[in-house]
Amino acid sequence: MPDTTTPTPAATAHRRTLRLGVAGPVGTGKSSLIATLCRDLSDELAMAVVTNDIYTDEDARFLRSAGVLEEERIRAVETGACPHTAIRDDTTANLDAVEDLEERFAPLDLVLVESGGDNLTATFSPALVDAQIFCLDVAGGGDVARKGGPGIARADVLVVNKADLAPHVGVDVERMVADAEKARDGRPVLAASRTDASTTARLDDWVRGVLTDHRDGRHTPRDPGPMAPHSHNGAGHSH
Repeated sequence: MPDTTTPTPAATAHRRTLRLGVAGPVGTGKSSLIATLCRDLSDELAMAVVTNDIYTDEDARFLRSAGVLEEERIRAVETGACPHTAIRDDTTANLDAVEDLEERFAPLDLVLVESGGDNLTATFSPALVDAQIFCLDVAGGGDVARKGGPGIARADVLVVNKADLAPHVGVDVERMVADAEKARDGRPVLAASRTDASTTARLDDWVRGVLTDHRDGRHTPRDPGPMAPHSHNGAGHSH
């Protein structure tokens, strides 16, 4: 009789890590959101993080100092250019960092890739990540979700972050979420606050659901579409 306690080759075969991108404008709480996900999920999932900054490794240092993962599991990419360039146009540096973490800490369940802070047009290449979180915050204004853009409209989930600050900035969170749901044609929208565990638990469950679908072969990476034409210091260009 075969030894049923020994895993079969199929059972031990390497399963490709779920790669989850987190994008959104500067100051919307992307790093804090990633820190919360790591705190909530690292006991059940093997995780790593890649951060993007233009000239520094500040986001990576923030996560390391927060103690949410072993320091070696947090890798910084300094893009040296527009933040979206390294997540959309030439993903080589990010792919190298992700693949290095996957090889070093195999098997990983989840790698989170944080974009440098950008505008409402930022999207990840589906060649880099399997699913995308787009992050807004209430302090940016209750009307931001209505303004649309590929990240807001077509990311796998939209997070309306820092919901606890809404009374202080005159924003109606329920209205902002409703506007976002309308702009997203039914794709999920989550209001979240790191001070409210019930809201972050919903995001945790969303991540678990995507991971389950990924493992079962039911998740297909979606391309939110290219960046809209925009300008930097008056120099217009498109991607």
